[in-house]
Amino acid sequence: MDLRETDEQQLLRKSVAAMAAKYGHEYLIDKARTGGKTTELWKEAGENGYLGVAVPAEYGGGGAGMVELSIVAEEIAAAGCPLLLIVVSPAIAATVIATSGTVDQKERWLPRFADGTAKMSFAITEPDAGSNSHNITTTARRDPDGKGWRLSGTKYYISGVDETEATLVVARLEGAQGTLRPAMFIVPTDTPGMTYQPIEMAIQSPEKQFTVFFDDALLPDDALVGGEEAGLAALFAGLNPERITVAAYSNGLARYALRKGTDYARDRTVWKAPIGSHQAIAHPLAKAHVEVELARMATTRAAWFYDAGDHAAAGEAANIAKYAAAEAAINAVDAAVQAHGGNGMAVEYGVGTLIGAVRTARIAPVSREMILNFIAQHTLGLPRSY
Repeated sequence: MDLRETDEQQLLRKSVAAMAAKYGHEYLIDKARTGGKTTELWKEAGENGYLGVAVPAEYGGGGAGMVELSIVAEEIAAAGCPLLLIVVSPAIAATVIATSGTVDQKERWLPRFADGTAKMSFAITEPDAGSNSHNITTTARRDPDGKGWRLSGTKYYISGVDETEATLVVARLEGAQGTLRPAMFIVPTDTPGMTYQPIEMAIQSPEKQFTVFFDDALLPDDALVGGEEAGLAALFAGLNPERITVAAYSNGLARYALRKGTDYARDRTVWKAPIGSHQAIAHPLAKAHVEVELARMATTRAAWFYDAGDHAAAGEAANIAKYAAAEAAINAVDAAVQAHGGNGMAVEYGVGTLIGAVRTARIAPVSREMILNFIAQHTLGLPRSY
């Protein structure tokens, strides 16, 4: 493994950063405040091929991997305008379909994932299941008239359902008890029997969260991804990319916050000296920088393992990267807000508005505590605690 980026990766990073800089944090906050969507940014990222860097080349994508998609997610976030749906659509949905979808599903979806014209949300969490996916009760059963599948259940905290044309839904096949035997279905958001309602959130973000209801929704046979026996493998194919891109997203936000904090500390003068000359301001920012750089290395390592096909190593590394990046981002934003003093909570300075976004990454898509459970059990060999 070589942590030095290739010339192509460096060019990708530079190009994405230049594109995202045209939008910035004010663009994102304006969209969140007015109820708008980041349509223009998403469209330009798709047209430039950035959203499809990890889509196989035969379907119009870049043919690269999770290292490159992480670069895209990080650099857009580093401009202050992160796109949460990169985690959901290109990282999870596109990866699942590319690895486990039928030929028809690949031909129908992957070219549009590649150019950004398709967005797909992802639904696994349920109100009464929480972090325990084995308690999923959303159920798929064969339609008695042979028309396909019937889907019933409720999903919770599903991102961006209002701006995606379909949702990749994790369900339990009827009759499956105990150990999770998941199946995934592509469900168009206009499917009769599927409804959704927004969850009022304290976070300023253009991407909304929803509760989604399936009331005996009728799906065709070809809505099933990976077949009845391939559900668990298909599901895990998307979960590691999810954790890796969430880490990249957090790393980008942390870099943005540190840039804002250090710029302010360098320019703000009190008692005839820049406040950044005082260790009480400088040290928290320097410490946060160290933590962010370590998290970035952990993220690259996880993406490299994934792209190399070492899924066992990628599972551990992706969890470590997500944990490290979330913690580093929280500390970076806190240091930047503190450096600003009272101005840290003013919207115009662009750091206080990050608090909710980085705090969320400690909880989702998997909580810090569940990551520590995973590491304790699978890496350290300790008895299972849950």
